[in-house]
Amino acid sequence: MKILIDKIAHNHSATVDELEQILSDSECDEYLFSIADQVRHDSVGDAIHIRGLIEFSNYCKNNCCYCGIRKGNGNLPRYHLSVDEIIALAEKAKNYGYQTVVLQSGEDLSFDMNKMEKIIKGIKALDLALTLSIGEKTFEEYKAYFDFGADRYLIRIETTDKDLYHELDPGMSWENRHRCLCDLKKIGYETGSGCMVGLPKQTLRSIANDILYFKSLPVDMCGIGPFIPHPDTPLKDAKGKEFILSLKTMALTRLLLPKINIPATTAMETLYENGRVKALQSGANVVMLNVSDSDDRQLYNLYPNKAGSTGNTITLKNDFLEKVRQIGRTISTTKGSARDN
Repeated sequence: MKILIDKIAHNHSATVDELEQILSDSECDEYLFSIADQVRHDSVGDAIHIRGLIEFSNYCKNNCCYCGIRKGNGNLPRYHLSVDEIIALAEKAKNYGYQTVVLQSGEDLSFDMNKMEKIIKGIKALDLALTLSIGEKTFEEYKAYFDFGADRYLIRIETTDKDLYHELDPGMSWENRHRCLCDLKKIGYETGSGCMVGLPKQTLRSIANDILYFKSLPVDMCGIGPFIPHPDTPLKDAKGKEFILSLKTMALTRLLLPKINIPATTAMETLYENGRVKALQSGANVVMLNVSDSDDRQLYNLYPNKAGSTGNTITLKNDFLEKVRQIGRTISTTKGSARDN
C-alpha cells in the first residue's frame, strides 16, 4: 500500500481501483497523511491562507436532505444581511489582516443583480480577493458577477453518484450542477468544488470517482468535509461523521492535484478536536475563519454544533494563530491565488 501511495504521489494520477483500494485500507492512514503533507509542502509551501468567511443569508430555495438551512426546516429562524452590513463585515476581515473574503449563503433569491453588483464592487474597493459561494446561477449571472470583480467561485458537486445526488437533492439536477462548474471555468473564475463524505448509500468507489472528477475539471480549490446529520432534516438518523475517511479523501485529492488550494474544513473541526490542525498536517493549506456576528453564525446552521459558531471572532482568530505557531506553519500575507502556486 505504501508503494501505491508513493506512486500516486509521484505521478499525480491514479485509477479508480487504486483510490478505492487506499480508501478501504486503514493500515497506512498515517503514512498517507504524511505523504500528502509532504506534497503540500513541496507544491504550495508552508504558508496557510486564511479566508474571512461571511455567511450573509440562511434563506434557501432548495430542500437538500442533509442541510440544516433547507427550505423545509420550519424550526430555523431566517436572516439575511443588508448590502451595507456585508461590506462592513468585509472591512472587518480586512482589518483582521485577511486578504480574501468568502461570501456564502443559501440560494436566496432576494439578492438580485443590483444588490450583488453593489456588494461585489464594495468589497473589491477594499482591495480584497473575493470568493462567492451562493449556488447555482445562469451563465449570464456568473459572467456578470465576474465582470463586477468576483475572483473565485465555490460550488460543491457533493457527490458524483448521480442517483444519490438526485435522491438527496430533490428537484435539482446533477447535470445542471456540473454545467455550473463548466461555466465558471469557461468564464475564468478560480473554480472550487468539493464533496461530502459519509452520506447514506455512498460507496468508497463513489468517493474515488469524486476525486477523479476534481482532477478532470480540474478544480483550483477543493473543499472536502464529513457529512454531519442535522436533527431537522430527513437524514437526522443517518450515521455520517466519517472524519478519517474525509481526511483520506482530502489527502488523496492533494496527491492528484498538488498545486490547488484545499481548506481544512469547519466540519472536520466540528467532529474532531483540532480537526483543522490535523487536516493542515494532511494536505490542507487554507482555513476559513468566520467574521460574522455571533447570532448570525448560530443561525447559519448547516449542521449541529458547528465549530466557531459561538465566541468572539478575535479570540477565535488568535486561538487559531497560536495553533499554527505550534505546528511550525506561517500565515500568508498574499491573496492566495491557486494560480500563483
